[in-house]
Amino acid sequence: MDISVILVSYNTIQLTKMSLDHLFSSELNGLEMEVFIVDNASKDNSVEVLKKDYPDITLIENKNNVGFGRANNQALPLIKGRYVLLLNTDAFIQTDTISKNISYMESNPKVGILGVKLLGRDGQLQPSCRYFPTPWVNFLQNTGLKSFFKNSKMVDDMDWDHASIRECDWVPGCYYLVRKTVIDEVGLFDPLYFLYCEEVDHCFAAKRAGWQVIYYPFTPVVHIGGESAKSEGNLSSKGRQIQGLQIESELLYFRKNLGVSGLATHLILTILSDSIQMLKDILRLRSFKIVYSNFQHMYLVVKLLFDSKFGMKSTR
Repeated sequence: MDISVILVSYNTIQLTKMSLDHLFSSELNGLEMEVFIVDNASKDNSVEVLKKDYPDITLIENKNNVGFGRANNQALPLIKGRYVLLLNTDAFIQTDTISKNISYMESNPKVGILGVKLLGRDGQLQPSCRYFPTPWVNFLQNTGLKSFFKNSKMVDDMDWDHASIRECDWVPGCYYLVRKTVIDEVGLFDPLYFLYCEEVDHCFAAKRAGWQVIYYPFTPVVHIGGESAKSEGNLSSKGRQIQGLQIESELLYFRKNLGVSGLATHLILTILSDSIQMLKDILRLRSFKIVYSNFQHMYLVVKLLFDSKFGMKSTR
């Protein structure tokens, strides 16, 4: 088997069908493909529809929502492919995406993980090739001070030529092509994370083991984003993420990869950035609701710090 494709389904049956239709329209040029869907206890009849319309797919049914990374991990004991593609149910590939991507990786044996150019439904470019987060760059982003520190590598830096292949720190998990040998060496996603930061953490481990992470621009993938997350709670206007889960995953990531000092730095700079934003909103005579939202964010960070046992334990 050449490629094993894993999709995690959660209340997105119409998008899931669109994603699968694009996937099964692929021109694989002789490559053998198997497809797995892990359903995270969807409430929109996803399981029934998938069983009826796609009987050849291996379907894993969860009784509860176990999260994104953990669900992907569930398919690993069953896969046979030399490559593993993690594909979001709201991501739509082109007919030649898989064959071109695997051809490139076959020719470049040091490439362990490959991501592609991501476009919104309107064709707008999405962040597709990213730097690792640090407490400092998060602080610069949140306070708007990044313009004063030109040499800082912002996570979602968009000021570069997106038409060229380049090595990067990490690529988003909505289209995430990884060699099976990388998984054999460093695993896939750490079950510590319920949602967010799984692919950041995995790329960190892969690069530390000597593998390259590559952005490949020649096979754009349309990605809507945030569709499954809408079922779990309100999304932030910036990044379409669930705030509490994003905060928790950052705490877990910094504690795991930067240690106690990294976690402490992240906590201090986060509280400082919320305080600065709160002061700016007061001076600008913004509404009480806006000012209070910064305090709420600060409170949630501290609460989740304790709930997660100082970044050592997932709360879900």
